[in-house]
Amino acid sequence: MNPAQPPSPCTPPADAPAGGGFASAALTAALDAALQPLAAAAPRLAVAASGGADSAMLAAHAAPVARKLGIDLLIFHVHHGLQPAADHWADHVLALGRILQVSVHTARARVAATSGLGIEAAAREARYAELAALARQHGVGHILLAHHQRDQAETVLLRLLRGTGLEGMAAMAPSMPRDGILYLRPWLAQDRAQILRAAQAYATQHGWHPVQDPSNADPRYTRAAVRELLAPVLDARWPGWQARLADHARHMADAAGIVEAVAQADLAALQPSADQASFALAPWRELPPARQAQVLRHWLRLHGARMPTEARLADLLRQLRQLHSLGHDRQMRVEHARHLVRCHRGRVWIELQR
Repeated sequence: MNPAQPPSPCTPPADAPAGGGFASAALTAALDAALQPLAAAAPRLAVAASGGADSAMLAAHAAPVARKLGIDLLIFHVHHGLQPAADHWADHVLALGRILQVSVHTARARVAATSGLGIEAAAREARYAELAALARQHGVGHILLAHHQRDQAETVLLRLLRGTGLEGMAAMAPSMPRDGILYLRPWLAQDRAQILRAAQAYATQHGWHPVQDPSNADPRYTRAAVRELLAPVLDARWPGWQARLADHARHMADAAGIVEAVAQADLAALQPSADQASFALAPWRELPPARQAQVLRHWLRLHGARMPTEARLADLLRQLRQLHSLGHDRQMRVEHARHLVRCHRGRVWIELQR
């Protein structure tokens, strides 16, 4: 991890303003709304910056807002080492930090496509692990991410094409707890065109230009394929599709919240144990089939179990329904990843297997 900041030709005079004519009122307002509630509780937060236009402009807009609110802002950069120019990107982020008068801290991630993860997913997991490590080292509890409306629309499309449920269609949430850190996405409703205009104005004002990651336009990568091959067709045939899909994600998030509330109420009515490790089978059997499935998903999630596939869930539901019809004296044991689901004396239990 390296907070050092080597010299760069992009460095302006020490008294150069951190904000200025580049700033977008809409982008600033969205950030202000996200950071206002943190002013008292979070004296220090960070921006995850790759060196691209989106995260650079997030840092550039966040710096004056954080100063106004009395929040100490840092920039975190994760060096993946996946591109030949990655060393240059790290130096570029350090130069941005000097312009903004914000300290930059870097970490190098080791990315390996293992455990069934593709290179995109593996890089994402490695990035979050390093961001969490940087946050712990520097006393940061909140990290800003630069996802915007186009990213949200692409995520909806990808999840639809891969096959997902209601929660998956909600796509990215404005806030996401992970590894003890709360990640915030203040620009999910913002058009990327605004960000690019701000980046162009920033380059004119400060002489700092964002880096270009070639993988973002390489159709061998799934998200890039959507962006390069599918998005242009949608842009031509259905202008405004990104905003509509982002709206769809918000509607799905609302619906998922309602479904989750129903599942919580259903579980509470199943005579759960104090630690909710077990519930009574008989009242579960009286629920409609869709609510039987949803409360089971909710219960598994409470205990950190992996979400089952549709086929796996259908088999578990079938066994529970059959077991009940045959009587409570029958026993059942189903291994699910690192957990064991069993039924004994009319109660369904979950245990973490050591």
